Amino acid sequence: MTTLHTLSQTVAARAGGDPDESWTAKLLAKGPEKCAEKFGEEAIEAIIEAVRGDRGALIGEAADVLYHLLVMLRARGISLEDVEAELARREAQSGLAEKAARPKG
Repeated sequence: MTTLHTLSQTVAARAGGDPDESWTAKLLAKGPEKCAEKFGEEAIEAIIEAVRGDRGALIGEAADVLYHLLVMLRARGISLEDVEAELARREAQSGLAEKAARPKG
């Protein structure tokens, strides 16, 4: 099992916990919109560190992004396995072909 799978299981386990005792439970209690907002904040912080070139800071922010992505997905009932299945589906084609096949809009 990878660290990402372990983190996903931790998010799932804490989802129904006490919001006063768990950051994960607190975020999820605020609803999917707040989870998405927090994910966006963390993504922007990762972008800033990527531009600055601070390797250590980017690693930390990337970890925050992955955690908040899992929380956001959980808030919408999407599992890491759902995302992995989509990635597996895309493996058979190039990224350019996959992008060209996406619906326009």
